[in-house]
Amino acid sequence: MPHFVVDCSKEVLLINSEVEILTQLHTVANESGLFEENDIKIRVNPFTTYLVGNQKQEFIHVFSHIMQGRTTEQKAKLSNSIVTKLSEMFPQVSNIAMNVSDFEKATYCNKGMI
Repeated sequence: MPHFVVDCSKEVLLINSEVEILTQLHTVANESGLFEENDIKIRVNPFTTYLVGNQKQEFIHVFSHIMQGRTTEQKAKLSNSIVTKLSEMFPQVSNIAMNVSDFEKATYCNKGMI
């Protein structure tokens, strides 16, 4: 926790590598002050087949899953910071977005909790 899953068109990786995306988003998430650095998990899923507005347009969408307890303002600031960073990295990509989903502490389990 938290998990950041980056769905993107494969073509954006010609502009910046997966490693660069992972590194930059890790930095932004860590600088938010909302998470312990060692808990931040980021993955990139490049797609070769996709449509955006019924056309093949490059896109980046970040799905963030975080533990409940952050304010709406904190989550909005996190989204804004990540979309801003991606917009700087990919100025030619017009479809960049992010959403934040909370998961309940009561239903969360990981291997270390067993």
